[in-house]
Amino acid sequence: MNIRIDIDDKLSEVEVVIRTPSVNDDALEVQNAVLKALSGLAEKAKLRLTKGEKDFYLPVTDIIFFESDGGKTFAHTAGDVFEVKMRLYELEEILPSSFIRVSKSAIIGVKEILSIEKNPVGPSMVGFRNSHKRLSVSRQYYKILQDKLGGHYG
Repeated sequence: MNIRIDIDDKLSEVEVVIRTPSVNDDALEVQNAVLKALSGLAEKAKLRLTKGEKDFYLPVTDIIFFESDGGKTFAHTAGDVFEVKMRLYELEEILPSSFIRVSKSAIIGVKEILSIEKNPVGPSMVGFRNSHKRLSVSRQYYKILQDKLGGHYG
């Protein structure tokens, strides 16, 4: 296996290309390793959040969930709420795979889930570790969340 780094000043971000004569176990293993490494980098990333006139730089792992309300987006931690200057769809593009959309107005960190109270006729309620906060999960997103958690709920 050959590994090389090509410098291209026309690129705006790192591009990883796996060249192989055929899809095989080695190529898939490299792909999975790269995806895992990228997910790890995203977990360590910090987001710029605001509260009043102050900017805060918190690790993504400190965020329990993101919620949009009244045209603004908020990041909820165990003990505080901050404004995020991004829309939920923009956050979806940059957040690690441990976050998932659960309604039109919310994205949650699945690692922070403590409980899910399933409601067959309406939204289910998610409870979080180290927080009294609860959030509703739309019926259309419940199955996706359940699959993300490995199907152990429900």
